[in-house]
Amino acid sequence: MKNGKRITKNIFLSALALFTFHFSLFTIQAQIAVKGETVWTMAGEPINNGVVLINRGKIEAVGAANQIKIPPDYKILTAKVVTPGLIDAHSVVGLAGYMNQPHDQMQIETSAPMQPELRAIDGYNAEDRLIEWLRSFGITTIHTGHAPAALVSGQTMIAKTFGKEVEDAVIVPTAMISVTLGESGLASGGKSPGTVSKAAAMLRAELIKAQGAKPDAPKDLRGEMWKQVLNREIRLLVTAHKARDIMTALRIAKEFNIKIVLDGASEAQTVISEIKASGFPVIVHPTMFRAGGETESLSLETASKLKKAGISFALQSGYEIYVPKTRVVLFEAATAAANGLSQKDALAAVTLDAARILGIDNRVGSIEKGKDADLAMFDGDPFEYTTHCTGTIINGQIVSEIVR
Repeated sequence: MKNGKRITKNIFLSALALFTFHFSLFTIQAQIAVKGETVWTMAGEPINNGVVLINRGKIEAVGAANQIKIPPDYKILTAKVVTPGLIDAHSVVGLAGYMNQPHDQMQIETSAPMQPELRAIDGYNAEDRLIEWLRSFGITTIHTGHAPAALVSGQTMIAKTFGKEVEDAVIVPTAMISVTLGESGLASGGKSPGTVSKAAAMLRAELIKAQGAKPDAPKDLRGEMWKQVLNREIRLLVTAHKARDIMTALRIAKEFNIKIVLDGASEAQTVISEIKASGFPVIVHPTMFRAGGETESLSLETASKLKKAGISFALQSGYEIYVPKTRVVLFEAATAAANGLSQKDALAAVTLDAARILGIDNRVGSIEKGKDADLAMFDGDPFEYTTHCTGTIINGQIVSEIVR
Protein backbone atom coordinates (compact mmCIF):
# COMPACT_ATOMS: atom_id res chain seq x y z
CA MET A 1 0.00 0.00 0.00
CA LYS A 2 2.85 2.33 0.88
CA ASN A 3 4.56 1.46 -2.40
CA GLY A 4 1.36 2.29 -4.26
CA LYS A 5 1.15 5.67 -2.54
CA ARG A 6 4.83 6.32 -3.28
CA ILE A 7 4.31 5.46 -6.97
CA THR A 8 1.24 7.70 -7.15
CA LYS A 9 3.18 10.52 -5.51
CA ASN A 10 6.10 10.09 -7.91
CA ILE A 11 3.76 10.12 -10.89
CA PHE A 12 2.14 13.29 -9.60
CA LEU A 13 5.49 14.98 -9.03
CA SER A 14 6.70 13.94 -12.47
CA ALA A 15 3.55 15.28 -14.09
CA LEU A 16 3.89 18.52 -12.12
CA ALA A 17 7.50 18.86 -13.23
CA LEU A 18 6.56 18.30 -16.87
CA PHE A 19 3.75 20.84 -16.58
CA THR A 20 6.07 23.35 -14.95
CA PHE A 21 8.68 22.82 -17.67
CA HIS A 22 6.06 23.17 -20.43
CA PHE A 23 4.61 26.25 -18.76
CA SER A 24 8.07 27.78 -18.42
CA LEU A 25 8.63 27.41 -22.15
CA PHE A 26 5.72 29.71 -22.76
CA THR A 27 6.42 32.19 -19.97
CA ILE A 28 10.18 32.64 -20.12
CA GLN A 29 11.09 36.24 -20.99
CA ALA A 30 7.40 37.11 -20.75
CA GLN A 31 8.30 40.68 -19.72
CA ILE A 32 10.10 42.44 -22.55
CA ALA A 33 10.77 46.02 -23.56
CA VAL A 34 11.42 46.58 -27.26
CA LYS A 35 13.09 49.88 -28.12
CA GLY A 36 13.05 51.10 -31.68
CA GLU A 37 14.43 54.16 -33.40
CA THR A 38 11.22 53.97 -35.42
CA VAL A 39 8.15 52.06 -34.26
CA TRP A 40 5.45 51.52 -36.88
CA THR A 41 2.38 50.88 -34.75
CA MET A 42 0.03 51.00 -37.79
CA ALA A 43 -2.51 52.52 -35.41
CA GLY A 44 -1.25 56.00 -36.23
CA GLU A 45 1.91 57.73 -37.32
CA PRO A 46 5.24 55.99 -36.63
CA ILE A 47 6.85 56.79 -33.30
CA ASN A 48 10.42 58.05 -33.28
CA ASN A 49 12.48 56.64 -30.42
CA GLY A 50 9.61 54.42 -29.31
CA VAL A 51 9.17 51.69 -26.71
CA VAL A 52 6.86 48.68 -26.65
CA LEU A 53 6.28 46.91 -23.34
CA ILE A 54 5.26 43.24 -23.43
CA ASN A 55 3.79 41.38 -20.49
CA ARG A 56 2.27 37.88 -20.43
CA GLY A 57 2.01 37.63 -24.20
CA LYS A 58 0.20 40.93 -24.71
CA ILE A 59 1.23 44.47 -25.51
CA GLU A 60 1.20 46.32 -22.22
CA ALA A 61 2.07 49.81 -23.46
CA VAL A 62 3.50 51.61 -26.47
CA GLY A 63 4.74 55.15 -26.86
CA ALA A 64 7.71 57.47 -27.02
CA ALA A 65 10.68 56.60 -24.81
CA ASN A 66 10.20 59.76 -22.76
CA GLN A 67 6.65 58.65 -21.95
CA ILE A 68 7.15 54.94 -21.23
CA LYS A 69 9.05 53.87 -18.12
CA ILE A 70 10.71 50.48 -18.50
CA PRO A 71 10.45 48.41 -15.30
CA PRO A 72 13.85 47.22 -14.00
CA ASP A 73 13.15 43.49 -14.47
CA TYR A 74 12.19 43.70 -18.17
CA LYS A 75 14.47 42.21 -20.82
CA ILE A 76 15.41 45.01 -23.23
CA LEU A 77 15.70 44.49 -26.99
CA THR A 78 16.69 47.21 -29.44
CA ALA A 79 16.19 47.66 -33.16
CA LYS A 80 16.36 50.34 -35.82
CA VAL A 81 12.78 49.64 -36.92
CA VAL A 82 9.97 47.82 -35.13
CA THR A 83 6.77 46.76 -36.89
CA PRO A 84 3.79 44.57 -36.03
CA GLY A 85 4.38 40.92 -36.86
CA LEU A 86 3.87 40.48 -40.58
CA ILE A 87 0.79 38.65 -41.92
CA ASP A 88 0.76 36.49 -45.04
CA ALA A 89 -2.81 36.79 -46.29
CA HIS A 90 -2.70 33.61 -48.42
CA SER A 91 -0.24 30.76 -48.28
CA VAL A 92 -0.07 26.97 -48.40
CA VAL A 93 2.83 26.69 -45.95
CA GLY A 94 2.28 24.03 -43.31
CA LEU A 95 0.47 21.84 -45.80
CA ALA A 96 3.07 22.24 -48.54
CA GLY A 97 6.37 21.31 -46.91
CA TYR A 98 9.91 22.37 -47.70
CA MET A 99 11.10 18.96 -48.93
CA ASN A 100 8.75 19.01 -51.95
CA GLN A 101 8.22 15.26 -51.65
CA PRO A 102 4.88 13.39 -51.69
CA HIS A 103 4.93 12.84 -47.93
CA ASP A 104 4.94 16.58 -47.14
CA GLN A 105 2.69 17.85 -49.94
CA MET A 106 -0.78 17.87 -48.39
CA GLN A 107 -2.12 21.01 -50.05
CA ILE A 108 -4.11 19.33 -52.83
CA GLU A 109 -6.20 16.14 -53.02
CA THR A 110 -6.70 15.12 -56.64
CA SER A 111 -9.32 12.38 -56.36
CA ALA A 112 -12.26 14.75 -56.80
CA PRO A 113 -12.73 18.32 -58.07
CA MET A 114 -14.86 19.54 -55.18
CA GLN A 115 -14.05 18.80 -51.54
CA PRO A 116 -15.03 21.67 -49.21
CA GLU A 117 -15.05 19.25 -46.28
CA LEU A 118 -11.25 18.87 -46.21
CA ARG A 119 -9.94 20.61 -43.10
CA ALA A 120 -6.66 22.47 -43.23
CA ILE A 121 -5.89 21.75 -39.58
CA ASP A 122 -5.83 18.02 -40.31
CA GLY A 123 -3.00 18.47 -42.81
CA TYR A 124 -1.03 21.23 -41.09
CA ASN A 125 2.50 20.48 -39.86
CA ALA A 126 3.38 23.13 -37.28
CA GLU A 127 7.02 22.08 -37.26
CA ASP A 128 7.69 22.25 -40.99
CA ARG A 129 10.95 24.10 -41.57
CA LEU A 130 9.33 26.56 -43.96
CA ILE A 131 7.38 27.97 -41.01
CA GLU A 132 10.60 28.50 -39.08
CA TRP A 133 12.12 30.12 -42.18
CA LEU A 134 9.19 32.52 -42.59
CA ARG A 135 9.28 33.71 -39.01
CA SER A 136 12.95 34.57 -39.45
CA PHE A 137 11.68 37.34 -41.77
CA GLY A 138 9.21 38.66 -39.19
CA ILE A 139 6.16 36.77 -40.45
CA THR A 140 4.07 35.85 -37.42
CA THR A 141 0.67 34.94 -38.87
CA ILE A 142 -0.33 33.01 -42.00
CA HIS A 143 -3.65 32.36 -43.68
CA THR A 144 -2.93 28.96 -45.14
CA GLY A 145 -4.62 25.82 -46.34
CA HIS A 146 -5.57 23.91 -49.44
CA ALA A 147 -4.08 25.19 -52.66
CA PRO A 148 -5.87 26.91 -55.55
CA ALA A 149 -5.35 23.92 -57.81
CA ALA A 150 -8.87 22.44 -57.96
CA LEU A 151 -12.39 23.78 -58.29
CA VAL A 152 -12.95 23.46 -54.53
CA SER A 153 -9.78 22.16 -52.90
CA GLY A 154 -10.72 22.43 -49.23
CA GLN A 155 -10.64 24.75 -46.26
CA THR A 156 -8.16 27.34 -45.08
CA MET A 157 -7.04 28.23 -41.56
CA ILE A 158 -5.23 31.07 -39.79
CA ALA A 159 -2.26 30.27 -37.58
CA LYS A 160 0.73 31.79 -35.83
CA THR A 161 4.11 30.67 -37.14
CA PHE A 162 4.98 29.13 -33.80
CA GLY A 163 4.20 25.98 -31.83
CA LYS A 164 4.86 22.25 -31.91
CA GLU A 165 1.30 21.19 -32.73
CA VAL A 166 -1.47 22.76 -34.77
CA GLU A 167 -3.39 23.43 -31.55
CA ASP A 168 -0.52 25.65 -30.38
CA ALA A 169 -0.57 27.69 -33.58
CA VAL A 170 -4.16 27.95 -34.78
CA ILE A 171 -6.15 31.17 -34.45
CA VAL A 172 -9.07 30.32 -36.74
CA PRO A 173 -9.43 26.60 -37.54
CA THR A 174 -11.79 27.13 -40.48
CA ALA A 175 -11.31 30.52 -42.10
CA MET A 176 -12.53 30.17 -45.70
CA ILE A 177 -13.16 27.60 -48.43
CA SER A 178 -10.72 27.65 -51.31
CA VAL A 179 -12.38 27.90 -54.74
CA THR A 180 -10.58 28.29 -58.08
CA LEU A 181 -12.30 29.72 -61.14
CA GLY A 182 -9.94 29.61 -64.09
CA GLU A 183 -7.38 27.43 -65.79
CA SER A 184 -5.60 26.29 -62.62
CA GLY A 185 -8.85 24.83 -61.30
CA LEU A 186 -9.58 22.70 -64.34
CA ALA A 187 -9.04 18.96 -64.57
CA SER A 188 -7.43 17.09 -67.46
CA GLY A 189 -7.88 13.72 -69.11
CA GLY A 190 -11.59 14.16 -69.77
CA LYS A 191 -12.40 14.75 -66.07
CA SER A 192 -14.68 17.54 -64.87
CA PRO A 193 -14.43 20.44 -64.89
CA GLY A 194 -12.78 20.70 -68.26
CA THR A 195 -13.88 24.26 -69.02
CA VAL A 196 -14.53 27.39 -66.99
CA SER A 197 -18.26 27.21 -67.82
CA LYS A 198 -18.42 23.69 -66.42
CA ALA A 199 -16.59 24.81 -63.27
CA ALA A 200 -19.09 27.61 -62.68
CA ALA A 201 -22.01 25.25 -63.34
CA MET A 202 -20.68 22.68 -60.87
CA LEU A 203 -20.27 25.34 -58.18
CA ARG A 204 -23.77 26.67 -58.78
CA ALA A 205 -25.18 23.14 -58.63
CA GLU A 206 -23.63 22.55 -55.22
CA LEU A 207 -24.99 25.81 -53.85
CA ILE A 208 -28.47 25.15 -55.26
CA LYS A 209 -28.45 21.67 -53.76
CA ALA A 210 -27.51 23.09 -50.36
CA GLN A 211 -30.23 25.74 -50.65
CA GLY A 212 -32.85 23.05 -51.23
CA ALA A 213 -31.75 20.75 -48.43
CA LYS A 214 -34.54 20.05 -45.94
CA PRO A 215 -33.89 21.00 -42.31
CA ASP A 216 -34.37 17.38 -41.19
CA ALA A 217 -32.15 15.94 -43.93
CA PRO A 218 -29.27 13.73 -42.73
CA LYS A 219 -26.15 15.78 -42.11
CA ASP A 220 -23.03 15.29 -44.17
CA LEU A 221 -19.68 17.07 -44.07
CA ARG A 222 -19.98 18.65 -47.50
CA GLY A 223 -23.53 19.84 -47.03
CA GLU A 224 -22.71 21.39 -43.66
CA MET A 225 -19.91 23.45 -45.21
CA TRP A 226 -22.12 24.77 -48.01
CA LYS A 227 -24.81 25.58 -45.47
CA GLN A 228 -22.34 27.80 -43.61
CA VAL A 229 -21.41 29.51 -46.86
CA LEU A 230 -25.07 30.21 -47.67
CA ASN A 231 -25.64 31.48 -44.13
CA ARG A 232 -22.73 33.90 -44.69
CA GLU A 233 -20.83 32.35 -41.80
CA ILE A 234 -17.86 31.31 -43.95
CA ARG A 235 -16.48 33.09 -46.99
CA LEU A 236 -15.25 31.63 -50.22
CA LEU A 237 -11.67 32.45 -51.10
CA VAL A 238 -12.06 32.63 -54.87
CA THR A 239 -8.87 32.50 -56.89
CA ALA A 240 -9.64 34.13 -60.24
CA HIS A 241 -7.03 35.78 -62.44
CA LYS A 242 -8.66 36.63 -65.75
CA ALA A 243 -11.31 39.35 -65.91
CA ARG A 244 -13.76 36.73 -67.22
CA ASP A 245 -13.27 34.60 -64.10
CA ILE A 246 -13.32 37.56 -61.72
CA MET A 247 -16.70 38.56 -63.14
CA THR A 248 -17.98 34.98 -62.78
CA ALA A 249 -16.99 35.05 -59.11
CA LEU A 250 -18.80 38.35 -58.56
CA ARG A 251 -21.84 37.04 -60.44
CA ILE A 252 -22.12 33.87 -58.34
CA ALA A 253 -21.62 35.82 -55.10
CA LYS A 254 -24.51 38.10 -56.06
CA GLU A 255 -26.77 35.25 -57.19
CA PHE A 256 -26.46 33.40 -53.89
CA ASN A 257 -25.88 36.39 -51.58
CA ILE A 258 -22.67 34.90 -50.23
CA LYS A 259 -19.45 36.47 -49.02
CA ILE A 260 -16.25 36.06 -50.99
CA VAL A 261 -12.68 37.28 -50.98
CA LEU A 262 -11.10 37.65 -54.41
CA ASP A 263 -7.68 36.06 -54.66
CA GLY A 264 -5.00 36.56 -57.30
CA ALA A 265 -6.92 38.90 -59.60
CA SER A 266 -4.12 39.39 -62.15
CA GLU A 267 -6.48 41.30 -64.44
CA ALA A 268 -8.12 43.31 -61.65
CA GLN A 269 -7.16 46.56 -63.34
CA THR A 270 -9.53 45.82 -66.23
CA VAL A 271 -12.59 45.33 -64.01
CA ILE A 272 -11.64 47.57 -61.13
CA SER A 273 -14.96 49.46 -61.04
CA GLU A 274 -16.89 46.18 -60.81
CA ILE A 275 -14.69 44.94 -57.95
CA LYS A 276 -15.15 48.23 -56.10
CA ALA A 277 -18.93 48.09 -56.56
CA SER A 278 -19.03 44.57 -55.12
CA GLY A 279 -17.40 45.67 -51.88
CA PHE A 280 -15.33 42.49 -51.71
CA PRO A 281 -11.65 42.69 -50.73
CA VAL A 282 -8.77 41.37 -52.81
CA ILE A 283 -5.74 39.34 -51.78
CA VAL A 284 -3.44 40.44 -54.58
CA HIS A 285 -1.39 38.02 -56.62
CA PRO A 286 2.26 37.90 -55.55
CA THR A 287 4.17 40.71 -57.23
CA MET A 288 6.82 38.18 -58.25
CA PHE A 289 4.37 35.69 -59.78
CA ARG A 290 5.39 34.12 -63.08
CA ALA A 291 3.59 35.99 -65.84
CA GLY A 292 2.12 33.43 -68.21
CA GLY A 293 -1.14 31.69 -69.05
CA GLU A 294 -3.96 33.08 -66.96
CA THR A 295 -1.50 35.37 -65.13
CA GLU A 296 0.00 36.83 -68.32
CA SER A 297 -1.53 40.27 -67.64
CA LEU A 298 -0.42 40.65 -64.03
CA SER A 299 1.15 43.94 -63.06
CA LEU A 300 3.57 45.07 -60.38
CA GLU A 301 1.20 48.01 -59.95
CA THR A 302 -1.95 46.00 -59.18
CA ALA A 303 -1.77 46.83 -55.47
CA SER A 304 -1.28 50.55 -56.05
CA LYS A 305 -4.18 50.63 -58.52
CA LEU A 306 -6.49 48.93 -56.01
CA LYS A 307 -5.37 51.41 -53.35
CA LYS A 308 -6.09 54.34 -55.65
CA ALA A 309 -9.56 52.93 -56.35
CA GLY A 310 -10.30 52.57 -52.64
CA ILE A 311 -10.51 48.77 -52.69
CA SER A 312 -9.42 46.83 -49.60
CA PHE A 313 -6.50 44.54 -50.34
CA ALA A 314 -3.71 42.55 -48.75
CA LEU A 315 -0.56 40.85 -50.04
CA GLN A 316 0.31 37.17 -50.11
CA SER A 317 3.04 34.65 -50.83
CA GLY A 318 0.63 32.50 -52.84
CA TYR A 319 0.91 28.94 -54.05
CA GLU A 320 4.37 28.08 -55.36
CA ILE A 321 4.60 24.67 -57.04
CA TYR A 322 8.40 24.76 -57.16
CA VAL A 323 10.94 24.79 -54.36
CA PRO A 324 11.39 26.50 -51.97
CA LYS A 325 7.56 26.25 -51.98
CA THR A 326 6.91 29.75 -50.70
CA ARG A 327 7.63 33.39 -51.32
CA VAL A 328 8.09 35.94 -48.53
CA VAL A 329 5.49 38.70 -48.07
CA LEU A 330 8.14 41.06 -46.73
CA PHE A 331 9.68 41.04 -50.21
CA GLU A 332 6.25 41.25 -51.84
CA ALA A 333 5.50 44.40 -49.85
CA ALA A 334 8.88 45.88 -50.76
CA THR A 335 8.21 45.29 -54.46
CA ALA A 336 4.75 46.85 -54.16
CA ALA A 337 6.31 49.85 -52.41
CA ALA A 338 8.66 50.25 -55.37
CA ASN A 339 5.73 50.21 -57.76
CA GLY A 340 3.30 52.86 -56.64
CA LEU A 341 2.43 52.11 -53.01
CA SER A 342 3.67 54.30 -50.19
CA GLN A 343 5.81 52.64 -47.54
CA LYS A 344 2.99 52.90 -45.02
CA ASP A 345 0.40 51.40 -47.38
CA ALA A 346 2.74 48.56 -48.35
CA LEU A 347 3.40 47.77 -44.71
CA ALA A 348 -0.34 47.95 -43.94
CA ALA A 349 -0.96 45.37 -46.69
CA VAL A 350 1.02 42.82 -44.67
CA THR A 351 -0.12 43.95 -41.22
CA LEU A 352 -3.33 45.79 -40.28
CA ASP A 353 -5.12 45.67 -43.64
CA ALA A 354 -4.40 41.95 -43.93
CA ALA A 355 -5.69 41.42 -40.39
CA ARG A 356 -8.89 43.31 -41.19
CA ILE A 357 -9.59 41.27 -44.31
CA LEU A 358 -8.97 38.04 -42.39
CA GLY A 359 -11.14 39.23 -39.49
CA ILE A 360 -8.41 38.99 -36.84
CA ASP A 361 -7.60 42.68 -36.35
CA ASN A 362 -8.86 42.49 -32.76
CA ARG A 363 -5.76 40.45 -31.98
CA VAL A 364 -3.02 41.24 -34.50
CA GLY A 365 -1.99 43.66 -37.23
CA SER A 366 -1.02 46.68 -35.14
CA ILE A 367 0.96 47.51 -32.03
CA GLU A 368 -1.72 48.53 -29.57
CA LYS A 369 -2.30 47.91 -25.89
CA GLY A 370 -4.06 44.60 -25.27
CA LYS A 371 -3.26 43.00 -28.62
CA ASP A 372 -1.10 39.93 -29.04
CA ALA A 373 2.57 40.76 -28.63
CA ASP A 374 3.63 39.90 -32.18
CA LEU A 375 6.52 42.08 -33.34
CA ALA A 376 9.18 42.14 -36.05
CA MET A 377 12.49 43.95 -35.51
CA PHE A 378 14.83 45.16 -38.25
CA ASP A 379 18.29 46.71 -38.44
CA GLY A 380 17.17 49.15 -41.14
CA ASP A 381 14.35 49.95 -43.54
CA PRO A 382 12.37 46.66 -43.76
CA PHE A 383 11.98 47.11 -47.51
CA GLU A 384 15.68 47.49 -48.25
CA TYR A 385 17.35 44.35 -49.58
CA THR A 386 20.34 44.67 -47.24
CA THR A 387 18.18 44.93 -44.11
CA HIS A 388 17.94 41.98 -41.73
CA CYS A 389 15.11 40.91 -39.47
CA THR A 390 17.00 40.84 -36.18
CA GLY A 391 14.21 39.40 -34.09
CA THR A 392 10.66 38.07 -34.16
CA ILE A 393 8.31 37.93 -31.19
CA ILE A 394 5.11 35.88 -31.16
CA ASN A 395 2.69 35.91 -28.24
CA GLY A 396 5.36 37.66 -26.20
CA GLN A 397 8.00 35.00 -26.89
CA ILE A 398 11.24 35.57 -28.75
CA VAL A 399 11.00 32.95 -31.49
CA SER A 400 13.72 34.20 -33.82
CA GLU A 401 16.73 36.34 -33.02
CA ILE A 402 20.04 37.29 -34.61
CA VAL A 403 22.70 37.37 -31.93
CA ARG A 404 25.50 39.74 -32.87
